[in-house]
Amino acid sequence: MDNKVWFCWFAALFMAALGTGHAGNVTYDGRSLIVDGQHRILFSGSIHYPRSTPEFDFSGRGDIVRFIKEVQAQGLYVCLRIGPFIQAEWTYGGLPIWLRDVPDIVFRSDNQPFKDHMSRFVTKMVNMLKGERLYASQGGPIILSQIENEYGMVEDAFHEKGPPYVRWAASMAVGLQTGAPWVMCKQKDAPDPVINACNGRRCGETFEGPNSPNKPAIWTENWTSFYQVYGDEPRMRSAGDIAFQVALFISKKGSFVNYYMVWYHGGTNFGRTAAAYMLTGYYDQAPLDEYGLIRQPTWGHLKELHAAIKLCLKPLLSGENTTFPLGDDQLQEAHVFKGNSEECASFLVNNDKRRNATVIFGNSSYELPPGSISILPDCKVEAFNTAKVSTKYGTRSMKAGQKLDSPDIWEEYREAIPNFDETSLRTNMLVEHMSTTKDTSDYLWYTFRFQHGFGDSGSALIVNSLGHVLHGFVNRKFVGSAHGKHEDTNFSLEKNVSLNNGTNFVSLLSVMVGLPDSGPFLERRVAGLRRVSIQDKDGLKDFNNYSWGYQVGLVGEKLQIYTEPGSSKVQWSRLGNSNPQPLTWYKTLFDAPPGKDPVALNLGSMGKGEAWVNGKSIGRYWVSFLTSKGSPSQTW
Repeated sequence: MDNKVWFCWFAALFMAALGTGHAGNVTYDGRSLIVDGQHRILFSGSIHYPRSTPEFDFSGRGDIVRFIKEVQAQGLYVCLRIGPFIQAEWTYGGLPIWLRDVPDIVFRSDNQPFKDHMSRFVTKMVNMLKGERLYASQGGPIILSQIENEYGMVEDAFHEKGPPYVRWAASMAVGLQTGAPWVMCKQKDAPDPVINACNGRRCGETFEGPNSPNKPAIWTENWTSFYQVYGDEPRMRSAGDIAFQVALFISKKGSFVNYYMVWYHGGTNFGRTAAAYMLTGYYDQAPLDEYGLIRQPTWGHLKELHAAIKLCLKPLLSGENTTFPLGDDQLQEAHVFKGNSEECASFLVNNDKRRNATVIFGNSSYELPPGSISILPDCKVEAFNTAKVSTKYGTRSMKAGQKLDSPDIWEEYREAIPNFDETSLRTNMLVEHMSTTKDTSDYLWYTFRFQHGFGDSGSALIVNSLGHVLHGFVNRKFVGSAHGKHEDTNFSLEKNVSLNNGTNFVSLLSVMVGLPDSGPFLERRVAGLRRVSIQDKDGLKDFNNYSWGYQVGLVGEKLQIYTEPGSSKVQWSRLGNSNPQPLTWYKTLFDAPPGKDPVALNLGSMGKGEAWVNGKSIGRYWVSFLTSKGSPSQTW
């Protein structure tokens, strides 16, 4: 419940291999990017970067200049996704929540208020990087930039306001004169000179190609696994499947493949940065996991794939390409690249996902496993087959460094349950959650009071919410909780309650688990309570248009009791001295474990909340949200 809120624009970096860190001039043609006069086949991996506060703060973890200079020092290129909308399972897609309060704004459309803010941000970013001489044309490592993100998926929703926005965004970006090409992903109508690129798992099969013969084939997001939301089991993608699609893309004259997410680091959604229902661990199944540890066999198998492709570079980049079938059923084919001299490279493809295939190529016989590609850097000897995974499977083991399970080392502070009389924000209607909290907190209290003519235990509280979570209290007694899910945020809480004869107080805590990150018209999205009623023996009483009191956030958040100074502002008690209740803060002290291995907290005994270490939020947890197999999606 961190009270220091980062209203983030969000950007991402692709770090491209085979670089020198000093790119020189960058252009392109129908074969590939041309870096400092040389055609290049590039592999890269995404790293996400929180961008700035509304005041454009690039300090601390947001120091993008420092990061890019470190990338350059390691001899790598940078491909920069400026956005400003980036989706990326980041809360609100990376856009700051205050944008929705701009009069007459419509996000990501031919809308002047949005274009004004977008242009201001992109210009700020480009000029800052130009000032540090970080573009390739200045001797820096940035060889490519991306404007917008997967707009083609929502363009039709904006009708006549969609295509002009695409043209404007491209023109605005190109007009900033970075000296390096720009790209739009999943954007078939990307106008010249912006390159249209593919995103997805199967771009080797699905990409229709550049929309101009003078543009190269680029794959900006090759999903190495699948992101997880609470309630999901992990879904792994096999090393062989990834390698097959990459080899197929390269065999069809693809020249740039970026692995998403994240070739170099799986990542953690620290603080409240995760989008709706997203795990704190982001793409933990990536070749480098959340903790920076290598996941095998994916890491090793792709490393071998890249080495095999590197052996083919000369004919791939300068040779003539031909494709022809290798069998009568058209499921096997050869992609051959021949140079002016003896250079020759070939990709033998078996598209039959069920059966082996024996093919004759160049008077030699080759055995191709189901759904595989053999790479022959000299058109004779197989250097690599996508289905033949020789790297051994790796395992990740956790060992307990310390157990923090003794009640004696813990203290607790119980969050106060506010009632109507204690609130200062009042309306005669149910307010929308996001517009009220302004993303300063996950939590919004809805409270009201009403008169009841008799005491009874046969009444029912009925609440409909677009939450994501709801906790109900009647006369400060907890009555129950409910929550939605990623695919359906609409849910209800229906609980029998005991009412007093006289005044009764109802307090409903609406909780967001991240903001939405995708889809058209984000500025119109709503959350929070939609209908509230009480059923008693006299019938159903509706409280939608009623006198309501509100409190944004929790007392513990406002006092920042997760910090040492804030902790001293409240009275902590020993754990278990009173009856347990929801909304309890816990704290303890412990010595840092020895060594340099990654450290994680096992929160498997907890329910739902947020965790801080030394005053810094390490993210949300929700181990009580079980998958269909009855286990939490994330405990570490």
